[in-house]
Amino acid sequence: MRGGVSLRYGVLVLLAVMVLVPFAGIILAALHPPGSQLNGLSIPDQWSWENFTLAWERGNMTALMRSSLLIAAFVVPLSVVLATLAGYGLAILRVWGHRTLSFGFVMGLTLPMELIVVALYFNLREVGLTNSYVGIILAEAALFMPFGVYWMQTHFSSVPEELVEAARIDGARDLVVLARVLVPISWPAITTLSVLYLMWSWNQFMLVLVMMQDPDRRTAPSGLGLFVGEHTTDIPLLAAACLIVIAPIVVVYLLFQRSFVSGITQGAIKG
Repeated sequence: MRGGVSLRYGVLVLLAVMVLVPFAGIILAALHPPGSQLNGLSIPDQWSWENFTLAWERGNMTALMRSSLLIAAFVVPLSVVLATLAGYGLAILRVWGHRTLSFGFVMGLTLPMELIVVALYFNLREVGLTNSYVGIILAEAALFMPFGVYWMQTHFSSVPEELVEAARIDGARDLVVLARVLVPISWPAITTLSVLYLMWSWNQFMLVLVMMQDPDRRTAPSGLGLFVGEHTTDIPLLAAACLIVIAPIVVVYLLFQRSFVSGITQGAIKG
């Protein structure tokens, strides 16, 4: 028994080291003087913070961060609301054809971005939504929908039917049941889905690269791709730019860590 526990902890420690060592390497690289040549994981002789200022200015991070925040600010609430309504309709209301619709959303999980991004570009171009925030927001919300609907449908399927029936006996309509009964007990699942949506929206690269031709209106990850091409040899500057781009996601995860883990664990136990 003790051997099994020790083995599990050993595996977790090993996985943590595999994740944290490269991350520590990026931090140390960003603190080297600009233009330094690095050989693996090394501690800088002179700590330099100017790489972050240079990366912010040369990478036009103000405009890129603004675009990323603007897109995520619309994508996350829109996607979460639609996924919650769809999951409620499929799991609780059992709308006509709910089995077929559920299967369709599951099949949507198998579609890779590379397969549909070109066709999506031509479709949005026909309605004038390329090179615009609206097009990016609608495209991301649609692409994230299969997982969100599946996630919320699975969660609502685990809710005791007696709870819903009791609310209906008291005269509550469908939307009232959702808003006042199910949503308050579903915050872990909703919070987890929101954090996942924020991560996916923030890290979206290919979609933005194809849909948005204006460099000043691209998001931070897509702008980082161009920044890497321009400063290939300056490793400290690239490391600082990478840390700037991933910092908001790290902060969000740390703020919602308990709710995120609670939602993941709850889904695993109920599943």
